Amino acid sequence: MKPDYKNWVPKSMVYGLAGGTLAACILFLLLGATGAILHGTPRLICGIVFGIGTLVLLFFTVWMGSLHRTFDYNGKRKLAKTIIEGTAKFVKLPDGCTGLDVGCGSGALTIAAAKRNPKAAMVGCDIWSGTYKAVFTKKRCEDNAKAEGVSNVRFEEGDAIQLPFADESFDAVTSNYVYHNISGHDKQKLLLETLRVLKKGGTFAIHDLMGPARYGDMDAFVQKLKAEGYEDVRLIDTTDGTFMGKKEASWLGLADSTLLIGKK
Repeated sequence: MKPDYKNWVPKSMVYGLAGGTLAACILFLLLGATGAILHGTPRLICGIVFGIGTLVLLFFTVWMGSLHRTFDYNGKRKLAKTIIEGTAKFVKLPDGCTGLDVGCGSGALTIAAAKRNPKAAMVGCDIWSGTYKAVFTKKRCEDNAKAEGVSNVRFEEGDAIQLPFADESFDAVTSNYVYHNISGHDKQKLLLETLRVLKKGGTFAIHDLMGPARYGDMDAFVQKLKAEGYEDVRLIDTTDGTFMGKKEASWLGLADSTLLIGKK
């Protein structure tokens, strides 16, 4: 049995885009390009609409296909694995302690952190719903842990907006590409909600798209944490070669990838 962490860009999405591209192209040829069915103004309008539609869908098909190949755990680039293992390096737990992975998806980061801290434990939480509910499930997380031979993990339902854990419950907290997906909520408040459950002296490593448009002034946020007594708080640009290069990050739409680390 091998672990299956899935891909946040499912093949079904790529195939769906490819099918849409083909359909738009056929309609363009039938209604706009050949003149076999329509003539005059209707033909011109259909030619423009379906021509543009074909190009747009083709772009997204190529782009999403590239994303799928890049993030594929079994592919050549394996960017997802690089990011997961790179983030897990910052999750350091003393023996007998417990860490939390918020928005664990298929359990990849939870399991990677547990493997790095075999004498500690990790809890992965997620709501396992929405767009990816058919791909990421609690059972998949548990199956992946078994496949990896990792027993110091458990998975629970939990929403990042309001975590079902008491204040200062964990010795470390981590997350990867989660908060930017939560629309309608202040991202800095989501970070504070995660840090709420972190014990005094605990460490955190949170990776996400932390550009100003989504997160506001993160430099000011770091200074706020330091003023509250947090230590060694840093923002790491993971597109500087840490996880990926600038050009690759730009093409993938991940130019704002940043790792927030520190100690409470």
